[in-house]
Order: sequence, then C-alpha cells, then structure tokens
Amino acid sequence: MHTVESVRRSPHAHRVLTGDRPTGPLHLGHYFGTLQNRIRLQDAGVELFLVIADYQVLTDRDVADRPAEHAENLVLDYLAAGVDPQRATVFTHSSVPALNQLLLPFLSLVSVAELGRNPTVKDEIAHSRQSAVSGLMFTYPVHQAADILFCKADLVPVGQDQLPHLETTRTIARRFNDRYRTGLFPEPEALLSTAPLLPGTDGGKMSKSRGNAIALGATEDETARLIRGATTDADRHIGYDPRNRPGVAGLLQLAALCQDRDPHDVAAEIGSGGAARLKATVTEAVNEHLRPLRRRRAELATDRGHLRAVLAAGSERANAVANATLDEVRAAMGSL
Repeated sequence: MHTVESVRRSPHAHRVLTGDRPTGPLHLGHYFGTLQNRIRLQDAGVELFLVIADYQVLTDRDVADRPAEHAENLVLDYLAAGVDPQRATVFTHSSVPALNQLLLPFLSLVSVAELGRNPTVKDEIAHSRQSAVSGLMFTYPVHQAADILFCKADLVPVGQDQLPHLETTRTIARRFNDRYRTGLFPEPEALLSTAPLLPGTDGGKMSKSRGNAIALGATEDETARLIRGATTDADRHIGYDPRNRPGVAGLLQLAALCQDRDPHDVAAEIGSGGAARLKATVTEAVNEHLRPLRRRRAELATDRGHLRAVLAAGSERANAVANATLDEVRAAMGSL
C-alpha cells in the first residue's frame, strides 16, 4: 500500500522516528518543513519518537556548544508547536546508551567503500568546518540507522537529500535479518516531505548558521526587523517568480504559508505596492500566525523544570525500548 495512504488508513500501525540537532532555536523553515507535519502525524495517531541528536552535533565540530541548554530549548519549541509528551517520546542521544551500542554490530554490516559513496556524507564533508573528517562524520549514516532501528520505526520523514541515509538504514536492517535469520527489523520507508523549501531573508536556504532565519521564539519586533532587512529587488510590481525574483518569491511564499493561501493571490493583492507593502504584509502574516505559539512558548519558558521532566520521561521510555531491542539483537547474534 502507498505509504501516505497507509498512514491515513491505519495510523496506529506506524511508528515514526525523526528529530533535530540541538544547535540553536527552531525557525520558520523547521516549522513549515517538519514541525507541522509531526503534529499532524501525532494527532492522527501515529506513534512518534523525537530524538534530540546531541551526539550528532559532534560530527561537524570539535565541541558541542551548550548541548543541555539547546536540548531544553528544542523541547520548548516542540511543546509550543503542539507536540504532546503523553503521545510522543522526546529524548536525547546521550541519555540512551543501548541505542548507541547498536552502532557496533551495525558497522559490521556495511563496507568502508559503501560509506564513502554516500552522497549526503560527501556533501556534508565538503561543507564541514573541520580540517579533517572524523570517524563519527564518516559513520553518520550508521548512527542514524541506530536511531531509526532501535525503536523499529517503519516510517522516517525525510527530504530528497536524506534518501541515501535512509537507504543505508534499509540495507543494515535487511543484512541483519539475513545474517542472523531473523525478522527483527523492519525496512523503514521514506515519508517524503511535500513542504516547499522556505528561503531565508537573504534569499538563500533558511539556516540558523547563516543568520537569515526567523526563530519561532523571536519577538514581533525582531520579526519585523528581520523582514525589513530581507532581500527584494527594484521592481515595484510584486509578482511570484521564484526563478527570476527569489527574494520576493520567498517572502510571498512565507506570507502564503502563514495565511494558508496561494502566493500568486498574495502577490496580486499587493500589486504595485512595492517592497515596503510586501514586507508589511509578510510581517503581519508571520506575527499573526505565530502569536498563539509564542504565547504558549512564553508560558512554558517560565518552568524549565517541566522541560527537563519531559526529557527525563521521554528518555526513560526510549531506554526501555532500546534495552529491549539490544537484548533481541544480542540474542539473535548469540551473545547473550
């Protein structure tokens, strides 16, 4: 059965693993690209595992900067957006030892040549800020396989660029099952994102590191300032043309997403109002859309103990699942 149709018909039959690296606050690109879809899956009845991948931060830097603080802030963004810790398991890599122990037997199932051919890893290495490639960076897809398979997730929300990672996971699951004559692991399928890539305020990819992102927790004044500084062009007539007018198109797309409209309709409404009216329209749309989320976020931020309690409960649940899976792996390998 087609994956999306299967989720629609039998949501409770599926388990999803997804997550984020704790490197800073989530922004609008995350919100429209992944967070909204996670909430939809959760509300439909799909079992959701959210990993805060603090160990994976070490793949492209020597030291993880303030990982505990960033992890708590991710929980804050999750809860404000609508993640329900009673229905979703939120945990950190570093709090689940059994998950990370799966890395060793999984590494025995892939060759160095296969890891070297992974196009996503090659691209990440090319853009790495480190002078040398660490073993963790090189084996990143196998660690990701452990994330997915420890809880036997059968669906993984990914973008097109992440498909090679998922194929590594499918290969590891298949080879483990074949080598040890077991049906222990599912071969997870991709839940491809249909969300459009949301450009940042400079017209490029929205990214925390590029300083072109609007954080979910930004104030309305900060949001207005960032949008005022966004890249546009000299043509006063506003039209939606992503190829030739990427800055203008990105702003129109953002307003359209916030208002659940077509960007062409937003452009037609602005007409010859120029960049000033465009930016005023986008600012109003973003602030209006995020106002309830930001209100919840401000309330949740007053109780950091609650955020830590959510992480503790999620990590306890993830540990129980990971320990059971590791026991099954050891039994299959004959090492109990």
